[in-house]
Amino acid sequence: MKLYEFAPTRSIRVRWVLQELGVEFESIQVNLRAGENRRPEFLKLNPAGKLPVLVDGDLVLTESVAIVLYLAEKYPDKGLLPADPGERAKVNQWLLFAATELEQPLWRIARHKFLYPEDKRLPADIPVACEDFKAMAGVLEKHMEQRQFVVGDRVTVADLVMAYTLDWANEAHLLDDFPQLRAYMDRMYARPHAAPRIAQALANLKG
Repeated sequence: MKLYEFAPTRSIRVRWVLQELGVEFESIQVNLRAGENRRPEFLKLNPAGKLPVLVDGDLVLTESVAIVLYLAEKYPDKGLLPADPGERAKVNQWLLFAATELEQPLWRIARHKFLYPEDKRLPADIPVACEDFKAMAGVLEKHMEQRQFVVGDRVTVADLVMAYTLDWANEAHLLDDFPQLRAYMDRMYARPHAAPRIAQALANLKG
């Protein structure tokens, strides 16, 4: 099994799941800053030129949420995906919530702050995206009252994806008003097999 990755991208999510599962894998670093994701050999794996990519035998998977679900289903004895259909549906619900309601405004902020060329950035879009994020973070904040995990009474892939997404928001200083989410995020990253925080990954790049 091979993981094409580059911290601090969403490949952190997949690494975290693999570490929680205790699965051996080969890490292949793809340096986005050096443009290695645009090389022909990588584009054969993912024509979108994005990370992560998981290769498991003849199977090539892109999109971090699809990958973590595949891994959780491949190793059901590890319990990262509930056996109960209702609870599994709830895991999917919160995975989609993270990817659509929380992640999309974070992408908008990143694009208009530093990803787009300066002449294409819309600074006025940033506060709108911040408000969009906070509105949905408020939904999750309420959901997490009296809860240790997003779904059920044990960790699932929804927690690992959500914790990374919240860490991304934390880097953008968007969690100051959400004590439940900050505490939940810190609990997840205190797990013995947790992936590195985004700040640590960025520091490692500079170092």
